[in-house]
Amino acid sequence: MKRQSPIAGRTGPAAVAISAFVCLAFTPMVRAADWSDTALSLRYGTKFAEPYDNDSNGKRVDITKEIIALTNATGFKYGTTFVNIDFLQSDHNDPGGGIAGNPGAQEVYGVFRGTFDLGKITGAKLAMGPIRGYAVTAGFDVNTKNDGYASKKRLIVFGPTVEMEVPGFLNLSVLLFDESNAPAAIHRRYHYKNHATFEADWGIGIGDLPLSFNGYAQFITSKGKDEFGAQTAPESHIDADLMLDAGSLAGLSKKTWLVGVEYEYWHNKFGNNAKGPAGEGATASTPMVRVEYHF
Repeated sequence: MKRQSPIAGRTGPAAVAISAFVCLAFTPMVRAADWSDTALSLRYGTKFAEPYDNDSNGKRVDITKEIIALTNATGFKYGTTFVNIDFLQSDHNDPGGGIAGNPGAQEVYGVFRGTFDLGKITGAKLAMGPIRGYAVTAGFDVNTKNDGYASKKRLIVFGPTVEMEVPGFLNLSVLLFDESNAPAAIHRRYHYKNHATFEADWGIGIGDLPLSFNGYAQFITSKGKDEFGAQTAPESHIDADLMLDAGSLAGLSKKTWLVGVEYEYWHNKFGNNAKGPAGEGATASTPMVRVEYHF
């Protein structure tokens, strides 16, 4: 398995598919929304890594990426929805088509999650102590990338969630992942073994300061054999950011312009064993700068 990364070509079917995804993901429950927050963000880092992207000595090659994201979070009567679409541009160290000398690969990765609060649905008061409520989370990921592996990932997600009482939100979930991919090398869709993920998602205000701490952490169990017959490895994936409400400090509306720093750690990326042929590129430790505009 070269990698299972997000995705996208410059034009053609991929662009059409992503456009359809945007339309479908942003329209549900709009009229029933209690609140909604949409943001456009930019991330930049120079220490990204990809499995198998190593130098002649087997050392990890640092990849520079710019990531533009469109994000929407909406609250409605029975829960919340979350949509995020990343548009990623790599430098030449992650070349398009996997061919050295080509311009950097382009990716698009789309995520949809719906969290349905059981207390709100049933009318029962389920809050107790540090627990705000209980929910069911469901959703999917789709991706495509124009590197040598040419990922076309499809992921269905389902499982229970515990909502914790914090200033903001903290959700703890146990999720079942049903994942498949159709890379260029096998000319068909391959389904991995269903596997579990233990996940935390949070967005927490820091006292009265114009700061917020946001992110997610996942431990993803092995998904069995990959499409080439190799055993996949469990993954650890953390992505967190600390954001300053710079707009409010400049006299603008609160929570409109945010600036900050972000850090991502990903071990055994996409299930590739960092101790195997994927090499050091299967572990990424990536600091980034981040800017967000909310509207």
